Amino acid sequence: MNQLEGVISDRGSKYSVSGGAAATRAEADAFLKALKRNKKYAKATHNTWAMILPDGTPLKADDGESGAGMIIVRMLEREGLVGHVIVVTRWYGGKHLGGDRFRHVQDSVRAYLDAFGGKG
Repeated sequence: MNQLEGVISDRGSKYSVSGGAAATRAEADAFLKALKRNKKYAKATHNTWAMILPDGTPLKADDGESGAGMIIVRMLEREGLVGHVIVVTRWYGGKHLGGDRFRHVQDSVRAYLDAFGGKG
């Protein structure tokens, strides 16, 4: 599991990004389960994730952060990254971020891709 903690902090909300190899929905679920074994991540407001299956089918879950999963899918498609799950975690800080939250998801995924190049 690759992780970058404290990628972004804005108006009290904090973002981290995690990722790793996952070729099936079951592997993505196992990855999330492993991530949430860390109480900090289990208590996060949102664990938004996405992946692209080897057959090209995108899978995503917004986890209450409407539209965020699709942002991750689009970035994975642009990178051509298949069989890899990326999870953007947000701890809500008490102030609404409006559209900035989408930019933060995008910036978190970009930081992950820059750091790990999609290698899990």
